[in-house]
Amino acid sequence: MDARFGDTVALIASAVPPLLWSGYELAKAKRVDAVSSLVVAGILFTLLATALGGSPRLIQVRDALVTGAVGVLFLATLALKKPIIFYLARAASARRTPEGEAEFEALWEKPGVPDGFRLMTAVWGVGLIFQTGVMIWLAYIWTIPRYLLLSPFIGYGILGLLLGWNLWYVARRKALGALVGVRARSKPRDR
Repeated sequence: MDARFGDTVALIASAVPPLLWSGYELAKAKRVDAVSSLVVAGILFTLLATALGGSPRLIQVRDALVTGAVGVLFLATLALKKPIIFYLARAASARRTPEGEAEFEALWEKPGVPDGFRLMTAVWGVGLIFQTGVMIWLAYIWTIPRYLLLSPFIGYGILGLLLGWNLWYVARRKALGALVGVRARSKPRDR
């Protein structure tokens, strides 16, 4: 880090590009999405940590702490009738076709679908909390420049593993195979 500014100022400055990108996406799409919300939450956490005298290490792991909070939220929604993964998938389906939301709601009634969504929500919740633990551990054993260089690869690698597992799971579950069917109906079929 640059000795003129110090680690804390440099880490806060690293939040400016994602904040600008989130602002651009909000202006372009005219709606708030989940990724932008996480970025803004991370930046707000950074400002709060700095105001409370946060150390460079605390600022460094701000994104991981937000990710961990999302993991806890995922696990907390297991107590609801429909866990959060259902609502996220339904929103994606509704964007593809006008009937997407209604078709997706009908899927919930099929045997095995609620259990499948609960398992996916649990795996994602535990996975996000695991990612948070790994990132915090690395922040304390690595130098700040090494962490800033390598942590995105590790974080996105863990997210990639979660996404890969999710796609594999949905493709192999007969009850959840209807998710693929909803997408397939919006495209012409080859005969």
